[in-house]
Amino acid sequence: MQLPTPEDLKKRRNELGLTQSDLAKRAGVSQPLIARIESGDVDPRLSTVRKILNAFEEAEKEQQIIIKDLMHSPAIHVSPEDSVEEVVNLMHIHGFSQIPVLERGIPVGSVSEDMIIKLMGESKKKSISQLKVSGIMGEAFPTVSPGISISVVSHILEGNPAVLVVEKGTVVGVVTKHDVMKLLQDQ
Repeated sequence: MQLPTPEDLKKRRNELGLTQSDLAKRAGVSQPLIARIESGDVDPRLSTVRKILNAFEEAEKEQQIIIKDLMHSPAIHVSPEDSVEEVVNLMHIHGFSQIPVLERGIPVGSVSEDMIIKLMGESKKKSISQLKVSGIMGEAFPTVSPGISISVVSHILEGNPAVLVVEKGTVVGVVTKHDVMKLLQDQ
């Protein structure tokens, strides 16, 4: 077996679309070390090369998983005209902490447990259950196409609780942070 050269490592990193920082983070080493290895300034330890190669394998696996294989379909959703009570019941039945709001199949907002709890704390009324979703909803979840890789969706999920999967203008599924984390159990 022949060890990869610095040029081989750089070429593979670029093929996988990883930056030096991405690779360093995945391999548990510093970005300057990756830069020095790729430039040939330093001869890495075998354990470091092994960490880098393992990071490459992990990145390849992620790119092979596409969202269509991970999404929940159909996407359970509510409309802007539904009541808060209907949303709470739907969330309870399905065990969701957030739910997309669709109007004629188009994402127009979202509702989360946090929003409802905050509203309950701020409301002077005794009951908010009959309020319309349109009056409390937040921003819509980001959308992606079904063929996008899990690595791209993971980055989107860093700042969002869920991602809607849209095909030909129609929401066909949803992926949450929880869905992506379940992949770790399957490995």
